[in-house]
Amino acid sequence: MTMKTETLGVGGKTIEQALDELSDMTSGVPPIATEEFEQRLENLQALMQEKNVGAVYLHAGTNLYYFTGLKWNPSERMVAAIVPAEGEICYIAPKFELDTLRDYWKLPAEILAWEEHESPYALLGRALNSMNVADKELLLDEATPYFIVDGIQSANPDLKIGHAQPLTEALRSRKSEAEINLIRRAHEMTLTVHAAAASILRPGITTPEVVDFIDKAHRKVGAAAGSYFCIVLFDVGTSFPHGVKDAQTLRENDWVLIDTGCLLDGYNSDITRSFCFGEPTEAHRAAWEVEKAAQIAAFDAAKVGEPCEVCDNAARASLESSGYGPDYKLPGLPHRTGHGCGLGIHEGPYLVRGEKTPLDVGMVFSSEPMLVIPDQFGIRLEDHFYMTESGPEWFTEPSHSIDDPFGINA
Repeated sequence: MTMKTETLGVGGKTIEQALDELSDMTSGVPPIATEEFEQRLENLQALMQEKNVGAVYLHAGTNLYYFTGLKWNPSERMVAAIVPAEGEICYIAPKFELDTLRDYWKLPAEILAWEEHESPYALLGRALNSMNVADKELLLDEATPYFIVDGIQSANPDLKIGHAQPLTEALRSRKSEAEINLIRRAHEMTLTVHAAAASILRPGITTPEVVDFIDKAHRKVGAAAGSYFCIVLFDVGTSFPHGVKDAQTLRENDWVLIDTGCLLDGYNSDITRSFCFGEPTEAHRAAWEVEKAAQIAAFDAAKVGEPCEVCDNAARASLESSGYGPDYKLPGLPHRTGHGCGLGIHEGPYLVRGEKTPLDVGMVFSSEPMLVIPDQFGIRLEDHFYMTESGPEWFTEPSHSIDDPFGINA
């Protein structure tokens, strides 16, 4: 049995109906081309030369993929790329993985292989010597596990080691046109899934049932791995920013918060919607308008050249003008206003007080200054924007109104 509620687009469909209405949305958006990976390496090497860095170690994971196109999950075995400031890169990998690595790579290069009883850390040192950079600083990928760092340092005690994040973040934070297109389409897919999820709500449905539907819906619109993550909360549970441990069951007039996303060619989407299953109370209505104003205040504050923190400051000022906060005090906003997003669902720089990184063209951020009213409900409206020369642009349309969250009658 389905039930139509007062909020437009919420309830009224069965799970089967909603899934049948979805179709693949991925056509027309190409993956990152090999030429772009090559350009990324050139950009990294130019920055390394500017900073007088000898080499950068890219550990298996996000940075390795970003700069070389090689997708490899990190494990206890070293798989990495060594990028010298000048010249060709090389890979380090277990010998038994060579054929697999060659099958996955986008940028072929020399592979330095180690047998299981051998030290990859000593092999790295020999590679730096052959590149004539052993006397210069080696910057380590910020995601490198401590045991790898310790192994490198122990095997090469004279090696100068530094932190690669200032370089990797500076390059990754400024998205290319191809990246912007992938992120936009991923968000369009997730917003479509959000609307579908709202339509299948009914009294008695549980949060795990909604999570399962959202995963299936993401697959229907073309996200091969389904939902990258999914948070579904009802009633008081919505006041917990990242959820509660127990399943919940939906009741008439419950407040609902759904936060979910997917991956498209490795790039993330991340959208949150908050609405009522039924008739919102006056408290819901007032708080929703306050939250929407804070989200827009953060967006409007985003100007090229301004420090990232201005967005957080603007959102908090908006909330405080309505009597919430101040700072992180509740009722109010308990966390930062937003985060960067790309290959990492949360990546720097962040929209938070003290973040002095200037906003620049190509940067991507969430705007989600959540309003938490403890023991009652929470409202998070989360959408992402990207920076252009003329200011911020939304990837998808923000929530329209409390009575028509998906803009059905807009």
